[in-house]
Amino acid sequence: MKQQGLFEQSTVDGESLPLPDADVTYYANWLSQEMADELMQKLKGGINWQQESITLYGKRHRVPRLQAWHGDSECLYQYSGLTLEPKPWDTPLTFLKNRCESLIGSRFNSVLLNWYRNGQDSMGLHADDEPELGRQPVIASVTLGAERAFIFKHRTLSQRHTITLHHGSLLIMAGSTQQHYLHGINKTVKPVGDRINLTFRYIHPQD
Repeated sequence: MKQQGLFEQSTVDGESLPLPDADVTYYANWLSQEMADELMQKLKGGINWQQESITLYGKRHRVPRLQAWHGDSECLYQYSGLTLEPKPWDTPLTFLKNRCESLIGSRFNSVLLNWYRNGQDSMGLHADDEPELGRQPVIASVTLGAERAFIFKHRTLSQRHTITLHHGSLLIMAGSTQQHYLHGINKTVKPVGDRINLTFRYIHPQD
């Protein structure tokens, strides 16, 4: 792996999304094409991907995508009746984490990886508002692979916004975004390739 070339950062001009009650910035070309291509292949083959089951409305359902959870040893993550124990950081994840921290100025100690294998893999509307993330978490979301439509829906206003997340892009959700918005990725019948998404976050110790 050509580390110097692979992890050189591309254009980092960010675009603030027009969302009231939120702080969301999108970097369309955060990674170069070559860098994003190589990272995609490294993560496909180097991560122990799992298809988990979660509890929704009292019933168990298979998650419609593959997942992995990496981070510091104490970073347990719980949602929908599922408890994730972190796998260790590897080289690509560590470099991406460091790049995010350098750009944003926030610290991350964990990352959730989702592999959307085709258009039938999806993520329902939700907020990253678990107590261990804190009241105003900073979430750094890196997209690799096929473009998918990412939806924001305000919890109380008739405010809805859709953005296409590009290969090698970075989306930062901060401030009160998780308090006021749900976000997700719908299924699609259109032919679409696979996509890997990494959401870097900071897990606070719980009493």
